[in-house]
Amino acid sequence: MAKLKNGIFGPVSGKLGSVVGGNWKGIPYLRSAPKKKKKPAARSAAQMANEQKMKFTNKLLVPFQPYINIGFQHLAIEKTALSAAYSVNFHQAVTGVYPNLAVDYPNLMISSGNLPGLINPVAGLHGDTIELIWEKGGSSKTSFDDQLMLVLYAPDLDLADGFIGLALRRDLHSRFKFNPRMQGQEILVYVAMTSMDRKRISDSVYLGRMIP
Repeated sequence: MAKLKNGIFGPVSGKLGSVVGGNWKGIPYLRSAPKKKKKPAARSAAQMANEQKMKFTNKLLVPFQPYINIGFQHLAIEKTALSAAYSVNFHQAVTGVYPNLAVDYPNLMISSGNLPGLINPVAGLHGDTIELIWEKGGSSKTSFDDQLMLVLYAPDLDLADGFIGLALRRDLHSRFKFNPRMQGQEILVYVAMTSMDRKRISDSVYLGRMIP
């Protein structure tokens, strides 16, 4: 209920219909009355399961973010590279239904594009070093100075390591000494190629699991 302290021409104090009158530092005012908040509807089991899958996918991509920032940057139109990678991997790499969610690592995408990748890449593990070799070849769509992106991931540690640009397409060979924390761990290997100016990228390729 509102009150008119100074008659019908005085300021309104309190609620009057859809407005509320008050006084701020001696200045009378009127504002819309706040609407009553509706109690949110209970979420369905499907909605909660989808929410958990979203959280699961976000957490999965965190260790790969430095590589995803390059691998999906050309798809980051009005969104981040991480959001672009999320859209792909939510549907492609995360399997099952909460609480039994899992990762299909061979289908995990760290980069996506139309630049041709390496020809017949093969990875080998030697102590704390991974060696990668590939065959010579190219086309009008490639360049000798395209750069290698190598990504190693230890699932039990949720730890990724690797590089972008320490080897070129023409080298046909690369060796990389990885994070010592990953020694003795199962390691997943992914490779991709990027142009020198980062404007073109290949699809990432899963090369398999390495167990020291």
